[in-house]
Amino acid sequence: MMPFKGSGLGLLTFLVSVLALGAYCAPSHQTFLKQHYDYPKSSVGNKYCDVMMKRRGLDRPCKDVNTFIHDTMNNIKAVCTESGGKDYGNGLRIALRPFTVTTCKHKGGSTRPPCKYSDNKSSRYIVIACNQNKEPVHFDESIIVTV
Repeated sequence: MMPFKGSGLGLLTFLVSVLALGAYCAPSHQTFLKQHYDYPKSSVGNKYCDVMMKRRGLDRPCKDVNTFIHDTMNNIKAVCTESGGKDYGNGLRIALRPFTVTTCKHKGGSTRPPCKYSDNKSSRYIVIACNQNKEPVHFDESIIVTV
């Protein structure tokens, strides 16, 4: 009997491809940091969102909405634990205390650079998803719970 004869090789190739793609597409802590972590808040002048979205590579195409969290990584990670957050359903956790954030919203027009953003600094209870290591991997932009 020859190993991987016939459709077995095709099935093996397919399964390896799916697993590799799943690992690639899974949200990562590093991606979360790139997209949402800015502590201390960067001093980039009065066009904070325009500069930060470009600096973080979130302008190809122009991302509609992105929020930067201005707090320590330990405080953000705490939301993944019982001491700093609680279950919010659908694999999400909500912070037990508010965080200072800046939300950048694309002003519209072309989705190609240069992107123009409005910014809104506020205090809100962040809602995130965490990985098995209790690290944030996703920020839910659609849930806004203000103070």
